[in-house]
Amino acid sequence: MGYSNFNQIKSVAKKFKLDVRISSLFPKIDLVQPSACLVETVRRSTVMVMTNEKTKTERLISPILIEIAQAYTDQFSFFSGEALDVNADDDLEDDCDFFFTGQPPKPYIDAPIVALIKSRDQDTEWSVAQCAAQMQGAKLYNETEGKAIPVIYGCVTDGTEWLFMKLEANVIHLDNRALTDLASIVGAWHTVLKSFTPTLAALKLKK
Repeated sequence: MGYSNFNQIKSVAKKFKLDVRISSLFPKIDLVQPSACLVETVRRSTVMVMTNEKTKTERLISPILIEIAQAYTDQFSFFSGEALDVNADDDLEDDCDFFFTGQPPKPYIDAPIVALIKSRDQDTEWSVAQCAAQMQGAKLYNETEGKAIPVIYGCVTDGTEWLFMKLEANVIHLDNRALTDLASIVGAWHTVLKSFTPTLAALKLKK
């Protein structure tokens, strides 16, 4: 159903007339040390057995993203498990694991959606395809709401490996490596969110 109907990145590219390229999205990452609380949360999680996607999402992915979101409460909203229903005929509908929007915290989704995160278990290609479809859905959603932005980020993760993606000018860039060091992961997310500062400022001027 919806985004889960996409199981290959090739099918997403073909359906929405996108190009796919392997890129280095973060040639240089400024390491950002996680808080002591997050380090301890990750330590406790990794010493326990995590047998499925739900467990990894709750114990590893969510705490990391929450710490990132708390650093930008004046600029971004952070959502979990919300529906992004854009076009059912194109399978661009269903819930998304996590995403950030370029608005201060609100109790509802408001464009623009700037980054989406897909939790994965074993099948990386299936998760990458779904994330790519969600990024396309976010692009169309932003356009419909009159808040189109030039770049949307995506990320596929099992909590340990974080593979970043970027949709720009009908090209999906897949990073050529998955980040595994916590300071690099946190640093990459700071880089992603800070990159939207000029775009969000420009959108505010249009109001």
